[in-house]
Amino acid sequence: MAGHEFPEPADRKRQVADPTATPQAAEETRQSCDPAFKHGVVVGFDGSTSSERALAYAIGMAHRSGSGLIIVHVANRLPTTVWAGCEPPVFVDVPDHRTEVLGLELACADYLSEVPWILVERGGDICHELEEVGREYEADAIVVGSTQGIVGRIFGSVAGRLARRARRPVIVIP
Repeated sequence: MAGHEFPEPADRKRQVADPTATPQAAEETRQSCDPAFKHGVVVGFDGSTSSERALAYAIGMAHRSGSGLIIVHVANRLPTTVWAGCEPPVFVDVPDHRTEVLGLELACADYLSEVPWILVERGGDICHELEEVGREYEADAIVVGSTQGIVGRIFGSVAGRLARRARRPVIVIP
């Protein structure tokens, strides 16, 4: 029976792509940011002494400019390698309850009552995530604390890498 087509059941109809539709970019799938914090000040915060100093500076900067404060905590991601197949390293998200603790500490802090603020949690490379949040919120500046210790000297400091690649002003607080 040449030329005979068997009709497909209604529940097995194939999806046909709409040729007029444009593919959605990865950026569009991410949740949109709160418009109240557009053109705010982004600050990297992990609870360390240098990040506390950066937060204090960012609070003053946001207060003086009348803008919001976007506090960013980047959660840990650990590289793992599949040894048997010699595949490239992949990253595994490690549960990080530190963001919840930091959020509670910040919510109870009196010094944050002067400016509107939001806490954003991300996972991945610190420099990339800070710049990404800065781009999403169209931030006027990114404030970070300087890296102390031997790890920063060996692998390069977050502040140094961010200053080289960022598309907005980066303020490094010693």
